Amino acid sequence: MKMKITTFLAIAVTSVNGFMQSNGAAKSMVLKVTKAASDIDEVTAPTSVAGSQKEKILKEPNLWEYNFGLQDPKIKLPHGILKDISLPEKYTITEEQIRTLEEDGVVHIKGVFDEEWVEYLRQATKHQVDEPHFWAFAGTASKLYDYIQRNVWQTNSAFSRFYYHSAMGHVLAQCGRTDEVRLSTDLLMVNPNKGFKWHQDNQNGPINWDEGLRFWITMDETPKDYGAPVYLKGSHKNDVIEDQAVFVDIEADGLEDYRDEKLEFRTMPGDMLIWHPRTVHKVDGPSDGIWTSYRRVLGGTIAKGGTVYHDKRGSGGVLSDLGRHGLEDGQPLESSFFPIVYPRCIREEVAERDSGKVGRNPIDIMTKIGGLVTKASGERFGSFFQVLGSQSKSS
Repeated sequence: MKMKITTFLAIAVTSVNGFMQSNGAAKSMVLKVTKAASDIDEVTAPTSVAGSQKEKILKEPNLWEYNFGLQDPKIKLPHGILKDISLPEKYTITEEQIRTLEEDGVVHIKGVFDEEWVEYLRQATKHQVDEPHFWAFAGTASKLYDYIQRNVWQTNSAFSRFYYHSAMGHVLAQCGRTDEVRLSTDLLMVNPNKGFKWHQDNQNGPINWDEGLRFWITMDETPKDYGAPVYLKGSHKNDVIEDQAVFVDIEADGLEDYRDEKLEFRTMPGDMLIWHPRTVHKVDGPSDGIWTSYRRVLGGTIAKGGTVYHDKRGSGGVLSDLGRHGLEDGQPLESSFFPIVYPRCIREEVAERDSGKVGRNPIDIMTKIGGLVTKASGERFGSFFQVLGSQSKSS
């Protein structure tokens, strides 16, 4: 039996019944989400092509297949790396590449990770989709992706060790002109169904726009007819898109200087895409939402050295900060929940992650998400729920 997102939302609504009883805005918000989810159910069924059934390469997990707690695929690290001992690898980029990021809002860096690292990530991803974690349930049931899990590094040790030992941190340190890199939040994303229309990224963890950088690490060749990320050149410099907005109408006033300059990247295995969180971009999937090949990506947001904690309760940004770390607004972002990955991991942070201390906490989830059910925050957060079933313009 498959559990639809509408069922999940019913459970969520029951859990926060105290909020819902007294707040009409919250009820309205949930109704919009459930309707959007129902719309998705209608458009993602398998379709027939020339009399034959077109099947997804990856199917949604059954409810009983989800796992809890920590997972360790026990995959050998490449290049003779000693777990938790070896320093991160390095990969030097050019000043021109850094300036491209600063000016265009995005840069494509080819071949950062060799075949051994790509195969390592593929094995880690295979283990994760074969043994789906409960924290992937809501995103996967939403049908936005065939599989999607936020903060996968917290539950799957293969991904945490990739961050600790690969050249990812060094590349991002150079791009951000910083001597320290912390992981703010990450996402394992497999096949984005119909894709995501024009949007900006505001699920970056408890940091502001300029304190972080977004990254994509690709494990597969971009399909011929779809799947290539497209960015509006220089759009990170715009001053018209509201901070809380997710989806963006690129025909809106104030975006005239950006919408005609589109940058498309056909990434290959081992490549990195790095961009400013405000850079407007999209990814188109197949028109029927059915992927017959893999598009596996490890992505997320890093925080530069000197970043401070920003409490985002009352906004959609809180959904990427649901751990009970104890940090308060304005304090330095120093916590095992946001671990240093460059210049090297900290032993104490690694130990806290491995002990299960680092992760989402039900009490924190309830208190932080509770801030979303006010009328004002519900209106601001509405753009996020347009993710479900959005048919935003794609040109």
